[in-house]
Amino acid sequence: MAKPVIAITGPQRGAFGPRFLVALALRWYGAKPLQVRPSDKVDAKAFDGVVITGGHDIDPVLYAAKAEVHPKYDPARDELEMAVIKKAEAQTLPLLGICRGAQLLNVSRGGSLYQQLTEQRRHTSQRWTVLPLKTLCLAQQASRLKGIFQCDKARINSLHNQAINKLGDNLQIVGRDLDNIVQAVEDPNRDFVLGVQWHPEFLIFMRRQRHLFKALVEQARKRQRES
Repeated sequence: MAKPVIAITGPQRGAFGPRFLVALALRWYGAKPLQVRPSDKVDAKAFDGVVITGGHDIDPVLYAAKAEVHPKYDPARDELEMAVIKKAEAQTLPLLGICRGAQLLNVSRGGSLYQQLTEQRRHTSQRWTVLPLKTLCLAQQASRLKGIFQCDKARINSLHNQAINKLGDNLQIVGRDLDNIVQAVEDPNRDFVLGVQWHPEFLIFMRRQRHLFKALVEQARKRQRES
């Protein structure tokens, strides 16, 4: 059987490090990564799973809100990744959203975002860190994420200034941090639709974090066999 092909979305230029690490993790577990950029034509039938990677903030026009801050937006990337998410969901492909990818998954289902987290933090620092210095608290109920991590708390990093506010349709919150900010969502009615607010690709030296990619590849392989 051919290796499952996993699309990795991102900007037209840059983000080499994160995309390389995602591809490395996918190859580790036997998948073939396919880098997808805004200039590429998207055909959901050409891949068996999707990773929506992190990056610039999402334009608030996508969730009918006025801009509260003025970071650098990437409309071409927003358009690409919204299209990839919708095509992946229509084809019931396994999907992992990382940071911005989790936020965009939420927005694609009618949810909204906090555009600036400063006022939401009470117990943890505003500092961005690629190191696993923040705490993820997993929800008590059974979830895909809990099945992967096999724990109630885990160490994560934090490289974001936006996060999920209003929850999108059919998504379930399965993890928060110590400030009660949403850190993970999934669709309990789908085999694998998961969004995580941290960056597991920078933590692949940790078994639990690698296993996010392992679970995605296993689900893509399973779907490949059944199709």
